[in-house]
Amino acid sequence: QVRLVESGGGLVQPGGSLRLSCAASGSIFSISTLGWYRQVPGKQRELVATITTAGRVNYADSVKGRCTISKDNAKNTGYLQMNSLKPEDTAVYYCNAASGRWGIDYWGQGTQVTVSA
Repeated sequence: QVRLVESGGGLVQPGGSLRLSCAASGSIFSISTLGWYRQVPGKQRELVATITTAGRVNYADSVKGRCTISKDNAKNTGYLQMNSLKPEDTAVYYCNAASGRWGIDYWGQGTQVTVSA
């Protein structure tokens, strides 16, 4: 019933930046954790960053210092700012809204990020 749509992916050179957006069809991020995940073909989906309703953030070691997760509850939109991108950041990036307490677990369809010269 809640749709998440990622955008902002694309081709970027190493060292470049991208800002991913996750637009929700409802006011979901005010009551759930926003998470960004990424997946490379043949590998498990991995967590990139999360931000809770209380504003607590968590980053994967591989992106810490280079990425910033945020959300705008009024716009029902989550964001992932990625800087100093590396080729190993290449993946399909997915946004997720999750709450174990309320049984929320929604996923977007993903947006491709390719880091290549």
